[in-house]
Amino acid sequence: MSLCRTACSVFLLLVIGLPAVAQSLASVGGSVRDEHGSAVAGARVKVSSVGVRFDRETLTDASGKFRFSDLAAGTYRIEVFADTFGTRIREVRLGSGAENNIEIELSAVPIAAEVSVASGYLAGTTESLGEIPGSIERIGGRELENARVFNFSEALRKIAGVNVRDEEGFGLRPNIGIRGANPTRSTKVLLLEDGLPLSYAPYGDNSSYYHPPVERYKSIEVLKGSGQIAYGPQTIAGVVNYITPNPPQKPSVDILLEGGSRSFFNGGAGFGGTFGRLGTLLNFNHKRGDGSRENTNFKLFDLASKATFDFNARNSLTAKFTFFREDSNLTYTGATEAEFAADPRGNIFKNDFFYGRRYGFSLQHAAVLSSRISLTTNFYSNYFSRDWWRQTSNSGERPFRLFRPSDPTNPISDVDCLSLADLNTTCGNRGNLRDYLTIGVEPRLNFNFNLGAVRNETNIGFRIHREDQDRLGKYGDLPTSRDGRLIEQNERKALVYSGFFQHRFIWKDFAFTPGIRIENINYERSNLLFNGGAGVTGETSLTEVIPGFGVAYSGLKNTTIFAGVHRGFAPPRVEDVVTDAGGVRDLDSELSWNYEFGARSRPFRGVDLTATFFRNDYENQIVAASIASGTQFTNGGRTLQQGIELTGSIDSGTVFTSSHNFYVRTAYSYLPLAEFRGDRLSTVTSASVLNQYCPAERRFSPTGCIITGNRLPYAPETLVTTSFGYSHQRGIDAFIENVFVGRQFGDDLNAVNPTPNGQIGVIPSQTYWNATANYKIEKWHSTFFVTAKNIFDRTLIVDRSRGVLPSQPRLIHAGVKVNF
Repeated sequence: MSLCRTACSVFLLLVIGLPAVAQSLASVGGSVRDEHGSAVAGARVKVSSVGVRFDRETLTDASGKFRFSDLAAGTYRIEVFADTFGTRIREVRLGSGAENNIEIELSAVPIAAEVSVASGYLAGTTESLGEIPGSIERIGGRELENARVFNFSEALRKIAGVNVRDEEGFGLRPNIGIRGANPTRSTKVLLLEDGLPLSYAPYGDNSSYYHPPVERYKSIEVLKGSGQIAYGPQTIAGVVNYITPNPPQKPSVDILLEGGSRSFFNGGAGFGGTFGRLGTLLNFNHKRGDGSRENTNFKLFDLASKATFDFNARNSLTAKFTFFREDSNLTYTGATEAEFAADPRGNIFKNDFFYGRRYGFSLQHAAVLSSRISLTTNFYSNYFSRDWWRQTSNSGERPFRLFRPSDPTNPISDVDCLSLADLNTTCGNRGNLRDYLTIGVEPRLNFNFNLGAVRNETNIGFRIHREDQDRLGKYGDLPTSRDGRLIEQNERKALVYSGFFQHRFIWKDFAFTPGIRIENINYERSNLLFNGGAGVTGETSLTEVIPGFGVAYSGLKNTTIFAGVHRGFAPPRVEDVVTDAGGVRDLDSELSWNYEFGARSRPFRGVDLTATFFRNDYENQIVAASIASGTQFTNGGRTLQQGIELTGSIDSGTVFTSSHNFYVRTAYSYLPLAEFRGDRLSTVTSASVLNQYCPAERRFSPTGCIITGNRLPYAPETLVTTSFGYSHQRGIDAFIENVFVGRQFGDDLNAVNPTPNGQIGVIPSQTYWNATANYKIEKWHSTFFVTAKNIFDRTLIVDRSRGVLPSQPRLIHAGVKVNF
């Protein structure tokens, strides 16, 4: 506990250390003019501290001038918004006691560099939110950094409607669900990076076994409304878009050093700058530490680079290259009930290892064809390789060898693996070796025009996308084998042609946005081991039309009311529609009608509120044919998810124009309806299990149980994340955070008491407390911080899909970030 006491002492010193940094205050002012040199009166100017939670706003006067006084020395972001003009963003560093004046020019004509930056966002710039007909939330870079989030899971819990399920404790396998969708492997969520696919196979296999460290990104946005149809292919639950930083205007260097409990280390370094028309950015991050269970640890290496080149005011080019490497001592399986009771963080599979590599490249050309027409063309490609050598796939296999089929075509081969006593000596393993290559091109055309009093904005885009999967399965003879008998050799391909059209009519305070997306997916699967090695290939295709419509009304002061309806679509995987024998399965697309109605309001400065009602009505939800393996999916029929989301934040410093800022931010989700509809049978077909968990009145057959009306697995009724904090412009930012996740079921039978293997049973509600403090010393260009996650070290169950998995243990970390 000495580490805990030390961290708490540092926390208190940071909070009470404000008087030690007294210094002269600075000011910044200037004027805002249009491209012809005329003053722009009534423009909204916002100044935000880059380091701490401090914001001020004002309007330009009749001569276009503005001024902010009594600012502490530091780096500030100045944003200027004005009707009919584009946004301008400037970053300035204020010295102690300095008087700063800047000139800002607003232009109605977009330039290529701004088009390129805006294209990475799902909903354009901040001021355009008044016309967005749907719910969208963003977490900015300042909030991400000052929260010192351990991983993306912690960050996404700050957004209403998002349910992130832990797995290994450090966020390597994203399990993200939105509005009641099952979070397993994030299969019902579209993950993007700068508006481009992040998943290695979003059409053919959307399961996610890869996620970059959160340090790569400057902000995160989640879109859940009808605007999803502009992206695809997943348009059911929501879109998560991670935004990478752009090269800074002035050369700068960042260094991050962080360490703490469970052998955790996080080190990073970055360099960026703009030199004439060329901007460059290079960031490297290395993280390592122990997992949430025994015999688990991880090492991550992440390299991200970006370069921008402005040919002229109308043409710019952006290139991005990323490399990610993971070497983890990590098992796939959870614990049985007996194992969890004996040691909640125990893990007997110490020889399981995961090796992952990902190379990503994208090239974007942004062109301003005229004052009303712009074109962005993206080329993207990524290669992902992952090898997972493991001795078990779920808690029903102890050890794996004893449960291999003993038929003549697949005999038991581990004759020297008789029990768990042989697990670490003579028992073998299995290697699931996967390689994915994805390549695509996606141009998007935007143009606007006026027809009388109606302003029109049109977005058109199409995509050609190719995915190749090479999949090998091998049985090794020993726990440490990295080769063995070949038992699977599959090639799976998806070739996609898709396009969308979205048009926005803006009349007075109304914005109407109809749109349509078309997806044409061609599947191919080759089993090279079939028929004695002769192989077999099967093919099929599907085409889906995905309409959407949204409306927004901004006639109320600082308030937008929005509503929308759109078709939800998620394509089946290659392996689900083409069998191992080359046949075609009758598996429909996952389809739904999604509705939402809400409002976002800024009743006065420093207060932001959003409320949304949603209803996702599934015509056909695809479900796993078995709980533990999830290797085959089937048509599941109708389901319904319905609820509300509330997000709010208050900053007293902005409200009362005070340097002392007490703030509260909360994200609340209530999902009273998340149930199976129509005629529905359980995915559990074991007669012995159904004898225990299926009431006689629901028994359809010895192996069938009617689950109509049951609650969906992994769909908690309530999610709440609330932060209470204090910040001061002189460098203090500290908060305490509460995370609550309501009770949820681990299976469609809605069983409460668990089975011995732990895969069936309830997951009780859980509450966690986190705390973070940051102290920035401007003259040293340094920020010192300390953070504690799961302060009370609660050990709870977070997952049962492959056995019982425990929650993240208490983590206490401290570090420093230097920028110069």
